[in-house]
Amino acid sequence: MKNTGESYENFVKSLHEALLHLETLGIQKNIKIEMRKKITDNCGIDREFDLYWEYELGGITYKTVIECKDYNSAVSVEKIDALIGKIKDLPDLKPVFATKIGYQSGAQKKAEQNKIDLLIVRKPLDSDWVDEQGNPLINKVAFTLSMGYPARITGFYPKVSESVLKEMKGNTSFAIAGNNNEIFINDGEKTVTWLDLENKLPLLHKDEFGQFEETKIFSKEGEIKTPSSSLKIIGYTVKYEVKKPDEETMLIDASDAMYGVIEYLGKDKKTLFWKNGKIEKRKMMRE
Repeated sequence: MKNTGESYENFVKSLHEALLHLETLGIQKNIKIEMRKKITDNCGIDREFDLYWEYELGGITYKTVIECKDYNSAVSVEKIDALIGKIKDLPDLKPVFATKIGYQSGAQKKAEQNKIDLLIVRKPLDSDWVDEQGNPLINKVAFTLSMGYPARITGFYPKVSESVLKEMKGNTSFAIAGNNNEIFINDGEKTVTWLDLENKLPLLHKDEFGQFEETKIFSKEGEIKTPSSSLKIIGYTVKYEVKKPDEETMLIDASDAMYGVIEYLGKDKKTLFWKNGKIEKRKMMRE
């Protein structure tokens, strides 16, 4: 698709509209920036400029034009010459040139001799994320969320004393049924729920996943209790599965909070434009 330059012109226009709104408050409001403005010069020739605006102050009208070039290389002196030719018979204009990469040395010299302000109007770079002292600011934070899972108990085998076994008269079946917060296991000293056990078992295995078996013998007689029954026990063997946690890396990117930068060549300053409406002026940091 052919680059008509209109997108870049709109970008330059939006930044200057924000800047004019800030700097002309209390002087003159609602300054309109016109695109592809045609102005008739002193020789009767129509000259077209990418951007144009004017305002009146103290009875004097100030007119500004900006030529915008969306180039991927430095602007040559020929482009400055072309602008000089367009404004030659329009002496009341303030000429400005804007591009996104930069200018050749000859172009800078020619512009300075003809009082043409040179701007680099661009999207933000990583080098813009520094404070006034040049210290880097954090604009991206990456972190990993780890979603761990409780153990999945696949088998639970209570251990009972000989006296309890005799009382059971050979009937060693014991139904464990209920929600995991309704089943209680007491080891003779403290009581935990089935849910507590499911959450505790993975802690026995650092970075280990799969099928495991754990046997615990109590120092005192304990009990397992369900909503419908209970059983005196002296320990248990539990079989369970530990699943690998799910991990997701997330990136908080604040770099797009800044949407534009204007560098003023020859003045060692730049203006940063933020999406929250803030406009910040800084000195250029030179290496």
